[in-house]
Amino acid sequence: MIVDLKRFFQGQSDTLTLEMDLSGLELGGVKPFCAPVKAAVQLRGFADSVLLEAHLDYATVMPCDRCGESTRKDWVKDFSHVLVRELHEEQDDDTYVVVADERLDLEELLREDILLDLPSKYLCSPDCKGLCPKCGKNLNEGSCGCEAEEIDPRLEILKSLL
Repeated sequence: MIVDLKRFFQGQSDTLTLEMDLSGLELGGVKPFCAPVKAAVQLRGFADSVLLEAHLDYATVMPCDRCGESTRKDWVKDFSHVLVRELHEEQDDDTYVVVADERLDLEELLREDILLDLPSKYLCSPDCKGLCPKCGKNLNEGSCGCEAEEIDPRLEILKSLL
């Protein structure tokens, strides 16, 4: 959705609602977005800038990085940006989004916010025990009965130091 910001740079305000289909987006071989992203975006114009505040509601389904079980997470996130036509010397470019032609691809900006906010590791629970390295059993379902980890014979001498 391309938003023409001319009227907002003149001081007007408005609220937009949209649904974004990210079902085709692939992360690590998985398509995590199982439903459309719902967004409520408020644009408030000021002198030479526009404040964009977005409230996003979405869900992801990813395999747990420890045990491999499918994990659904519901997210409610708020993002904000200050949109400007150009940067001045005293302005930090990490704080502002430059929109020189006064046209903003709103979906692209929100997609970047979502992707940058996603965790690098997906866990079914913070205390997930993962899989047994020998037999592959999900340790969240109980012990597997495998023997305790064997020590590499080359490192056995280090055990005597403890």
